Amino acid sequence: MLSATYPFPPLRLPARPSASRFLLAVFRARLGSVLGAAAIGVFWALPGALLPLVVGQGIGAISAHDGAAVWRWALAAAALGVVQTLTGTWLHFLNYGLWLHGAGSTQRAVSEHTTRVGAGLREKTTTGNLVAISTTDINHIGNTVEMTGRAFGSLLAFVVVAIWLVSTSPLLGVVALVGVPVAVLGIGPLLAPLQKRKASQREKRGDVNALGADIVSGLRILRGIGGERRFFARFRETSQRVRRSGIEVGQAEAWLAAAEIALPGLVTVVITWLGARLAVAGSIDVGQLVAFYGVSAFLIWPVTAATEAVGSITSGLVASRKVVALLAIRPKLADPETPARLPEGPLELADSESGVRVAPGRLTVVDFGADGEAVADRLARFADPAEGEEVLVGGIRADQVALAELRRRVVYAHNQDIWFSGVLREQLAPARAGDVSTTEALYAADAEDIVEALPQGVDEVIGERGREVSGGQRQRLNLARALATDADVLVLDEPTSAVDAHTEARITERVAALRRGKTTVVFSQSPLWTHVADEVFTAKGVTV
Repeated sequence: MLSATYPFPPLRLPARPSASRFLLAVFRARLGSVLGAAAIGVFWALPGALLPLVVGQGIGAISAHDGAAVWRWALAAAALGVVQTLTGTWLHFLNYGLWLHGAGSTQRAVSEHTTRVGAGLREKTTTGNLVAISTTDINHIGNTVEMTGRAFGSLLAFVVVAIWLVSTSPLLGVVALVGVPVAVLGIGPLLAPLQKRKASQREKRGDVNALGADIVSGLRILRGIGGERRFFARFRETSQRVRRSGIEVGQAEAWLAAAEIALPGLVTVVITWLGARLAVAGSIDVGQLVAFYGVSAFLIWPVTAATEAVGSITSGLVASRKVVALLAIRPKLADPETPARLPEGPLELADSESGVRVAPGRLTVVDFGADGEAVADRLARFADPAEGEEVLVGGIRADQVALAELRRRVVYAHNQDIWFSGVLREQLAPARAGDVSTTEALYAADAEDIVEALPQGVDEVIGERGREVSGGQRQRLNLARALATDADVLVLDEPTSAVDAHTEARITERVAALRRGKTTVVFSQSPLWTHVADEVFTAKGVTV
């Protein structure tokens, strides 16, 4: 993954960008570098166009036995070589930076958007699609931005060559000016099938990525029920579809590569044949004939660059369609246009739909059974209440508070929260340090023995989803992570459902002591939590 610290400028996108507008936004974000690459591309391509002309003049000087002129044209050829070397190096540097910009800015836009969408993203797209965007599609968009300098330089070099041909021989100039564009247009019909096949391959690649991610995440379950062979067969069948679509793309690209050599080659043959006839007729000299041959061979270069540019743009548009489709996904929960600020200190929570009212600075237990999770989601605004109902946080409607502030002040810890791969210390430490240390959080969650059993202690690297520890241990670490945030409001959903009664008793007493004076809501059916609570809500009423 590209470094998040690289200074990618933000993309200024319209509300609902199309694929082409997205690419234009990527170009505009680094317009100076794009124009610089185009300018350097001109100075890089022109020496290649001028070199045959210089060589032709040198041969003419040899035929005239003009030694001084030979030296002058030889030095001119050497100078063109030096200029092309230096500008080629500079252009490569700029192109690589533009590739980084195209790929990195796209990756950043996608990452920021998926973070804003949050859990609602799972219902709108697949893991495979996200993997394909973050690996393949950003490369195609980077290639689209990167080819700017070469394409622009080759185009201008073609114009210079065509002008020289017209000024030297109108017939050859017309053949070049007409033949090369016709050759490029002749390649056009091959692009539509290529784009269609690439789009199909992109869909199939997303499918195989999604299936692979599902298999990896459910590997233990598959082994438990003996489903490895069946899912292996499914993965093999899906990957074979990707392979077949890749062959179709390769066939289209092969025809395109053949056309970009054959069609300009025909133009080169015609120009060389006409030039030879003009030389025999005495209309041009030997040096000009050599120059004509070199120039006609050079004309393949602009055509190749144009074909590469069209191919890159085609792939970039296919990739951009996937990106803008992802960017079009809107989060379930929207930020208010004019967000209200929450009051400082402990906060009161109230849910009109369930009747739950949590007093500030107290430990409240809610025992609603299976319906408790829906109430917890509303209190922490992971879901909005039904129409006509409301949730108040500190006396302010939850949907009138900015989500970033709400997530900072009200922390919701579910007992099935997921762990990422990384060092345990870093995963336990909150983004914003509070008054609760990691050691205190581990003690309150009765998780010290888990850390002591790890070879590196809190410096141990925990794998994805915390597979190195048992379910009960992972639940205690989840609780420690939540306690370490020292949030003004902490909402806990069944935080001790997977631990034994003795451990749960220690945890309830320690959490009550650690969270004294702060608003804590525990959704649990355990009498041990009820014992330490300041207030208990059940389906039958309120107990103080």
